[in-house]
Amino acid sequence: MGKLIRVASIDDLPEGTMKKCQVRDTEILIARIGGKYYATQNKCPHFGGDLSKGKLEGAVVTCPRHSSQFNLTDGSVVRWLKGTGLIAFIGKTLKSPQKLITYSIKIEGQDIVVEI
Repeated sequence: MGKLIRVASIDDLPEGTMKKCQVRDTEILIARIGGKYYATQNKCPHFGGDLSKGKLEGAVVTCPRHSSQFNLTDGSVVRWLKGTGLIAFIGKTLKSPQKLITYSIKIEGQDIVVEI
């Protein structure tokens, strides 16, 4: 079992929003979706886009760099890069789809804590 670290207050994360948090040397993305809280890595596994600056629609975040999409409830890949053609083919060939690392998250009183 990892260490539980407070990352935010529940008041910091309204429903349907996400937020970047620094935990030691790791950027974590936390989100509140459907009354539940989720935590994943913040950097897109494609080329490190900042997912906290992406678009959240339901449980799916779209990377602002190359439009890869991930389900924040389990880290699964919804779409690896956007588009078709030679550039998309090369991008998909150079780096195969990778899901997000997910972290256990708990609510303790008013605190959001992540297990690292």
